[in-house]
Amino acid sequence: MQTIPIINLLYMAIPLSVVGYFYFRWTENKTEIFLATLRMCVQLIAIGYVLTSLFETRSMLLLSFLMLVMIVSSSLIARRHLKNKDIRTYMTVLFSIAFGGSVNLLLVLFFVLSLDNPFEPRFVIPLAGMLYANSMNAISLVAERFDKEILHNSYEKARRIAFKSSMIPQINSFLAVGFVSLPGMMTGQILSGVDPMIAVRYQIVVMAMVLGSSGISNIMYLFFVKTQHD
Repeated sequence: MQTIPIINLLYMAIPLSVVGYFYFRWTENKTEIFLATLRMCVQLIAIGYVLTSLFETRSMLLLSFLMLVMIVSSSLIARRHLKNKDIRTYMTVLFSIAFGGSVNLLLVLFFVLSLDNPFEPRFVIPLAGMLYANSMNAISLVAERFDKEILHNSYEKARRIAFKSSMIPQINSFLAVGFVSLPGMMTGQILSGVDPMIAVRYQIVVMAMVLGSSGISNIMYLFFVKTQHD
């Protein structure tokens, strides 16, 4: 795959600047887009060095630590916009993300891919990142919507509305894939020279595990949050 020169990355600052300008004008937040972009770049560069070291050493300790960082960080990010930020709510979010993501991760590593070493870092880290990130986004949506709906509705109605709304991105992706979009993983594989039909199989796995992890994480969150409203 062709290497992108560092200087060429600066071209992507053009659309980001446009979005940042209107984000500031319409939301009056001067720094969020800039800080998010800076954090994204720093984190990706840092993880690049970590993954290089991990792939060379194959340290289970480093792999476990990195997985823990993923789960804890995604839980903190998912909790950002919630009304209630106490430790009980955080632990509910953390467990929901960890459970939904990990169940699907183990299923793929042990049964779908049939790897000689299911804990091979070059498989575990990218897949775990996709799963925990999508669970994080799903939890953010379901929790925020549930907080609003429970003020005016019963638990059952608030749960129904929140769960359905939170699953819209994943269901839309299922409906659009192939005809409207070629997802990132499939596109990357095709660009690197992989047979499109092989890339399709991997993409089916990714799409299924993303919806599965998001849905299970949301189900767990809504199940546990019920105890706070009984």
